[in-house]
Amino acid sequence: MAKQELSFHDKVIAVQTELKAPKSQYNSFGKYNYRSQEDILEAVKPLLKKYSLSLTITDEVKEVGGLIFIEARAILHSPEGSVEAKAQAGIDPNRKGMDVAQSFGSSSSYARKYALNGCFLIDDVKDSDTTNVSGNAPKVSANSNLPWLNEGTAEYTKVKAFLDGGGDAAKVLTKYKLSKEVKSKLNIK
Repeated sequence: MAKQELSFHDKVIAVQTELKAPKSQYNSFGKYNYRSQEDILEAVKPLLKKYSLSLTITDEVKEVGGLIFIEARAILHSPEGSVEAKAQAGIDPNRKGMDVAQSFGSSSSYARKYALNGCFLIDDVKDSDTTNVSGNAPKVSANSNLPWLNEGTAEYTKVKAFLDGGGDAAKVLTKYKLSKEVKSKLNIK
């Protein structure tokens, strides 16, 4: 009997579930561990090969209201379909210690990393960007800046696939605010 081919949907779930990208980098100044874009790519490449998928990462410089930023896109491809995630990072061309090219490159790397996080459901709630506060700054509720997860969106579809594939509901709650109705539909208590 021939082995049944996985659907694109099942391949995406498998990659999102199997991907392990530990925080192997260390920032000695801030004293925290983090993962880089390169760490994510190194971890995902064997899974892309295993499931016959490809990944494209692009970015584009944009401006809204005088703010210049990079918008990165991570697109997971197969002949059966594609999934994409976007992320943005502001650009400060006057960043101390960097020339203009370095400033753009730094923002590109940051946006690409977070686009990859979105595409592969990598939980960065405990990442340096969310926990690295100096002094005794007041703590903000972990939920206050989270986006709402709305039914019918691409994010909702990804989260549903993640949960249907055995993903941890607690991870979803660290990335999104959910209405009672959405929680009920996703069977999250």
